[in-house]
Amino acid sequence: MARNLVIVESPAKARTIGKFLGRNYQVKASMGHVIDLPRSQFAVDIERDFTPKYITIRGKGKILKELKDAVKKADRVLLATDPDREGEAISWHLAKALDLNAEDRCRIEFHEITKKAVQQAIKNPRHVDLNRVNAQQARRVLDRLVGYKLSPLLWAKVKRGLSAGRVQSVAVRLICEREKEIREFVSEEYWTIAVDFKVEGTEGVFTAKLVEVEGKKAEIPNAETASALQKRIEQSQFRISSVKRRERRRYPAPPFTTSTLQQEASRKLGFSARKTMSVAQQLYEGLEIGGEGSIGLITYIRTDSVRVSTEAQEEARKVITAKFGQDFVPPASPVYKTKAVAAQEAHEAIRPTIVQYDPEEIKSYLSRDQYRLYQLIWNRFVASQMSPAVLDSVSVEVSGGDFLFRATGSQVKFAGFLVLYTEDTDEENTEEEGGIPEVDEGMGAGVMQVIPQQRFTQPPPRYSEAMLVKTLEEKGIGRPSTYAPTIDTILKRHYVVMEEKRFHPTELGQLVVDLLKENFRQIVDPDFTAVMEEKFDRIEEGKEDWVEVIRGFYLPFAEDLEKAEESIERVRLDDEVSEVECEHCGRKMVYKYGRYGRFLACPGYPECKNIKSITKELDVDCPQCGGKIVERRSKKGRRFYGCDNYPDCTFTSWYPPAKTTCPECGSFCVVKSSKRQGEMIVCSQKGCGYKVSQDALEKKGV
Repeated sequence: MARNLVIVESPAKARTIGKFLGRNYQVKASMGHVIDLPRSQFAVDIERDFTPKYITIRGKGKILKELKDAVKKADRVLLATDPDREGEAISWHLAKALDLNAEDRCRIEFHEITKKAVQQAIKNPRHVDLNRVNAQQARRVLDRLVGYKLSPLLWAKVKRGLSAGRVQSVAVRLICEREKEIREFVSEEYWTIAVDFKVEGTEGVFTAKLVEVEGKKAEIPNAETASALQKRIEQSQFRISSVKRRERRRYPAPPFTTSTLQQEASRKLGFSARKTMSVAQQLYEGLEIGGEGSIGLITYIRTDSVRVSTEAQEEARKVITAKFGQDFVPPASPVYKTKAVAAQEAHEAIRPTIVQYDPEEIKSYLSRDQYRLYQLIWNRFVASQMSPAVLDSVSVEVSGGDFLFRATGSQVKFAGFLVLYTEDTDEENTEEEGGIPEVDEGMGAGVMQVIPQQRFTQPPPRYSEAMLVKTLEEKGIGRPSTYAPTIDTILKRHYVVMEEKRFHPTELGQLVVDLLKENFRQIVDPDFTAVMEEKFDRIEEGKEDWVEVIRGFYLPFAEDLEKAEESIERVRLDDEVSEVECEHCGRKMVYKYGRYGRFLACPGYPECKNIKSITKELDVDCPQCGGKIVERRSKKGRRFYGCDNYPDCTFTSWYPPAKTTCPECGSFCVVKSSKRQGEMIVCSQKGCGYKVSQDALEKKGV
């Protein structure tokens, strides 16, 4: 009979850990929280120092009974919940429910599910950290105060089913304010001028941009100015006035934190924050890898630290040497500094637990999503331990008359970490690679072609999921582990919709934000929300009393609430009416919001339940029947393209069809786009390989 009982949160975690501990240990799962605040009640006694009223979660009674029976048979009980505040709170609740003494050394903590880490934790139990518990308790109570006091007000004044919260309301405010910036943005025309120069006495040709006119920064507001400058440039003589060459190093990005993993998985894989965390949890808890059984493939996924253990660094160096060669291993392993002041440095960055598990070698044991995310984490970590890339950078200035032109470029001298991984960003990459021949100062440069180009200033972009996560983290709003549920909530409440992978606020979202800004300014104030996060950190450090922190928030909040209940008038939010008639009853259909954005619904509900999706027509003919191609949504919300003659025509494509057909095989082409290549016209026929840039076709007049 097992004499030691270890309690974890999930069955997958239990299976993996059980394999490491042997017959004297029984590992059971609590299935997450067993005790929490009830959903149906406010459950915070404000008069008694905000004491929370905890209950056994509905449906968890049987699990709790099984755990109590197992405790009676065990000589020692160890609580092995996740190594964060929430995990600490779960251990505290379990200790109370199972009549354990939280002051005893009944708590173990590990940041990766490997044999060595688990066995080491077993040897070093500790007591439950009440400071961590109180930090989590303060967060839960504060969120309950905000949510359960504000939500009924929104129900009464706006509509049922709404909610408010510290993080979600700030996130919606950011999206609404960005939309206002875009709406109020006034685009201004400006022009740029580039020149193709031929270096005299050589075959060298390069393109340089106009940067100065008469010693001042080049400013070209309109076509007339551009045309006048073009004529003057064509009449001028030019020489190479400056050549600056230097070698520069480009260093790898640090391994992932929770936030950066969510951002990069969004950019590179198209994963939502929720999907990223769900798949990462599977990799962390353990998967069956051949005959080795269940293995936790990555370290703990909720971390804001970029620290890496010495052991992991040494493993990475061996892998890099074997895979890429000694030149790709730096003299000393890189050490990265965590930006967050309150980062938990006991944690590590998210990395593979066993670096020797190359993604390609274990691919057959993983699902497609598990493989792609594991590969991303593995590549990022190994690249972070590699030598920097070395680039030869050159800057050439060409002067003549009143003009100064500049061309910059770089070529990779030593790829370093770039052979494995390049970090994506939300900003356009303006760095130019190559394109400058060998030139020296004093050489003549002849004008081959002057290229004036009209441009317009652009408004700031709408938030993508990656951009929103990055902004929330930079502003200290919430914690990375809360971003996925926050985004889910604001979409579910229809405060925002996702279109073209960007957040757009709805009229409802704007209305709620305006109402909160007018009556509860601190709730939607990013600075206030960040300050509260700092206070939670101080509670965890034992430097603040959680009750006093909550009291300091609640007293002014209660006054605002009382005023708002009296002053806010009922708001009527009418549905937007479309021009589409319901084919069943003839009423004008109205726009509604669903999980995947807007759709049309009959206002005669429940008598008439007609709904229809909103289709966007493309200016492209169906390659099968000649009908029009329209944009549709799958049942899972994924965008695809089909014929408007469906069901008579069943043509579909995941990518928008192009107007042109493949000149090599005659099949229809589709439009694919990437940050590096822009829009590309690609043949849909497998094995054909035809591909051309959209710009190249436009230049040919196609």
